Amino acid sequence: MPFVIGHITVKDPAKWAQYRAQVPATLAPWQAELVFRGERLAVLGGEHRHSDTVVIRFPSPEAVDGWYNSPAYQALIPLRQEAADLDLVSFSET
Repeated sequence: MPFVIGHITVKDPAKWAQYRAQVPATLAPWQAELVFRGERLAVLGGEHRHSDTVVIRFPSPEAVDGWYNSPAYQALIPLRQEAADLDLVSFSET
C-alpha cells in the first residue's frame, strides 16, 4: 500500500488553512486516507528543515498518480506554493 508523505514549513498560516480545508475533497475520489498530521517535536538524528508532517495512505500507486495529477489537486498547487514550502514524496510499504 502506498503512502504520500509531506514535510511542510508553513509560510502563510491563513493560506495554509485554506489549502488544508480543500485537500480532503481531492482525496475522496481516490479512496485516500489521512493517517497522520503533526508538528515536529525534535530532530533526533540528522537534519530536518520542516516543522510539520502529513501522511496519506492510498489504495494503489495508480491512485497516488491519479490524485496528484487530478485537475482538483492541480488547481490547489498554486495556493499550496504560496502557503508553504513542501516536500511531497510517495513511498510503498515493503
